[in-house]
Amino acid sequence: MGLLGILVGLGLLIWLAYRGWSVLLLAPISALVVALFGGEPLLAHWTQTFMLSAAQFFAQFFPLFLLGALFGKLMEDSGSVRVIADYMIRRLGPRHAMLAVVLAGALVTYGGVSLFVAFFVLAPMAQDLFRRADIPRRLMPAAIALGTSTFTMSALPGTPAIQNAIPMPFFGTTPFAAPGLGIIAAAIMLGFGMWWLGVAERAARKAGEGFGSDSPAGPAADDDVLMRERASTAREFDPGEIARGEATTDAPPVLTAALPLVVVVGVNMLMSLIVLPSLDLDFLAEARWGSTSLAGVGGVWSVVTALACAIVVVLVLHFRRLPALRDTMDAGVNASVLPTLSVASLVGFGAVVAAMPAFAAVRDAVLGIGGGPLVSLATATNVLAALTGSASGGLTIALDALGSTYMARAAEIGMDPALLHRVAVIGAGTLDSLPHNGAVITLLTVCGCTHRQSYRDIVIVAVLSALLALAVVIVLGSMFGNF
Repeated sequence: MGLLGILVGLGLLIWLAYRGWSVLLLAPISALVVALFGGEPLLAHWTQTFMLSAAQFFAQFFPLFLLGALFGKLMEDSGSVRVIADYMIRRLGPRHAMLAVVLAGALVTYGGVSLFVAFFVLAPMAQDLFRRADIPRRLMPAAIALGTSTFTMSALPGTPAIQNAIPMPFFGTTPFAAPGLGIIAAAIMLGFGMWWLGVAERAARKAGEGFGSDSPAGPAADDDVLMRERASTAREFDPGEIARGEATTDAPPVLTAALPLVVVVGVNMLMSLIVLPSLDLDFLAEARWGSTSLAGVGGVWSVVTALACAIVVVLVLHFRRLPALRDTMDAGVNASVLPTLSVASLVGFGAVVAAMPAFAAVRDAVLGIGGGPLVSLATATNVLAALTGSASGGLTIALDALGSTYMARAAEIGMDPALLHRVAVIGAGTLDSLPHNGAVITLLTVCGCTHRQSYRDIVIVAVLSALLALAVVIVLGSMFGNF
């Protein structure tokens, strides 16, 4: 009955979440269903298992959600994201329309700008560029997804994406874990994705298919409550706040616009590799600081400091370009709350599932997958990200339940935890892009496309390319270890 309860609870969560029900309500209800089938005390699991696990996630990662969303909103309203994207698009032009859109998205997201902010800025620019190049509109979502939702989220070393931060407390790693393997994975995702987009564009031209309808993009995601609920579990920015605040009419120079992105990457690297390792932080072992260590908090501290410094730089450079500074900052911080609570609720649900006696069978089945801990870990994060429609939620559930076991297995065979980190993050960024994923739904809407028109290309550039990169990383990591 316990295993049946896990399946029923998970099925209930997936089905109702896809129909637009809030995860804040569904996750505890589904967790109670799991506990009921398992014959476990319901209220105890709600308050002592579900809530404590959700609260722990919130305590660990809310600073990243908060500062990441605020930074993204400031970059948007200061005109910086638009200027950077427009610069890339103008430099490459219609002859390289696909590459221009991909690189514009990659630049801003690797610099710390939220995925949803990038969507709303890039979509109208891509529409104009694709119209001039006479490339079918249906390829816009795939081009944007490749640049914003693949290698800059899970592969490039140092990316400030929340997915790259989640494994750090579990494995004691930094945002720059396995940099060589990450760069190889990023090159595979970018290369395979661009190859497919080129194939699709040539096939469309051969068939005489042009841009198509010149109708504007679909309804704004901030007006769609159903989409907002789905999107909030997918990434770190509540799209309901996109339209709030006031954007500048005085666009900054491109170098000034890009400087905060450089600050994010640079400060992140300095904190991770030089500053924090040089400090005496033995006091963290005291009970008053949670009996932790630099390995447990250093990665989060590095990203938080990088984002905070970048926010200061944005305010100094663009203070006069932010016509409604308080409204912009309010919208930014508000945009972090619903996604954090939504993902925390998924984590709470996962904690209740992991606490069931029947979960031992699931754990043993996952750990028994052939190919060693890397294959097992990749499978677990893939499956959970697919089921929850959330890379961050699926990744945290997997590591909460199995992270310590993987660490122990890695220690037994002398495997560097940094390799576990990179495999886990890339694994979570593969099957999360299924049709029910909130980011996919939002992207299709802002591009004015449907699943039927564009989803096949999204699967190829965002799912297949990531699976290919993941396979290569596992093979290379198994042969040569971490590098």
